[in-house]
Amino acid sequence: MSLATTTNYLTPTGREEPWRFTPLNRLAGLQDQAVELHDRISLEPADIPFGVSITVEDAASFPPLSESEDQVVQRVRESASKVLVISIAKDAEIGTPIILTRKVLEMAAEASRVQINAGLHSRATIVISNAGDGVFAEDIELNLEPGSNLRFITLQEWSTKAVHVARHHAIIAKDATFTSYVVTVGGSLVRLLPTVEYTGPGASAELFGLYFATDGQHLEHRVHVEHGVPGAKSRVNYKGALNGDSARTVWIGDVFIKAAAQGTDTYELNRNLLLSDGARADSVPNLEIETGDIVGAGHASTTGRFDDEQLFYLMSRGIPSEEARRLVIRGFFSEIVSKLALPEVEERIMSRIDNELATVRI
Repeated sequence: MSLATTTNYLTPTGREEPWRFTPLNRLAGLQDQAVELHDRISLEPADIPFGVSITVEDAASFPPLSESEDQVVQRVRESASKVLVISIAKDAEIGTPIILTRKVLEMAAEASRVQINAGLHSRATIVISNAGDGVFAEDIELNLEPGSNLRFITLQEWSTKAVHVARHHAIIAKDATFTSYVVTVGGSLVRLLPTVEYTGPGASAELFGLYFATDGQHLEHRVHVEHGVPGAKSRVNYKGALNGDSARTVWIGDVFIKAAAQGTDTYELNRNLLLSDGARADSVPNLEIETGDIVGAGHASTTGRFDDEQLFYLMSRGIPSEEARRLVIRGFFSEIVSKLALPEVEERIMSRIDNELATVRI
């Protein structure tokens, strides 16, 4: 099923700040009102643990929890007649991950809406696994009630032709804890918007990301954390590596501390390894602060090649140069991969990275 576009907004031209890094001609029309989006729920759960409900609801009964100025997100909300709703019961402690896998069909661009609700004082891990080829526009909203703890893992293990544009927006209530892991190691063009807002003091968010771009890939992650209440905390740590003359990554890290957000504690970090001369990594951290009454706020961004001291250490112990360099790259990623705490997923991701590293001529 598909719905006609009804809202009259401007299609991006590439001159707008949110789109200036994105090659619009590679988006398969996801941003273009003239291109139809097919309305479909493409995520399927493996098992549904006790304490979790997964339903498909009419979009009219589930208005968006937040606003978005992103044109692709707006198009998803116009096109999607159904919403996949995942609800974790109050006080539930879900010991096994809730895994949803993307079912790819050979068809035109798709629009998908997902809403995840973590009940009061609940604890759970949700894993969304994306693989294969397809064209997807997606809006995922995560609503964390007071005292809840949600780990949200998205795996972009796409094949070479896939186009994926998505927003992951978390709304975090009092004393709730949100941890996001974004792993992007495939796709022709992937543009993800992990965003956070707080509604109560004591809320905390940690956003981790890992990406590996090879020749011809464009991988873009635009993080936005909005501190609007007192006493909230955020940490952002994204790492990427690039190999190939036309490998391209973009990382934008925006943190906005409003005047009412006294006692904010925030830090964001982005590190990039360039493995070939023609690769390009754009890294833009931004802080906007409206109050001086904060615990701390900072950011750092680095882009470069290898740590010569690490290489020297390994080579001094008899490890050949090429192998030493690959071990350094593997170690660079393992800091974040190991935090997934899902051995099967960790092994699969590192195996894919190893396969890419086997092609690197350093």
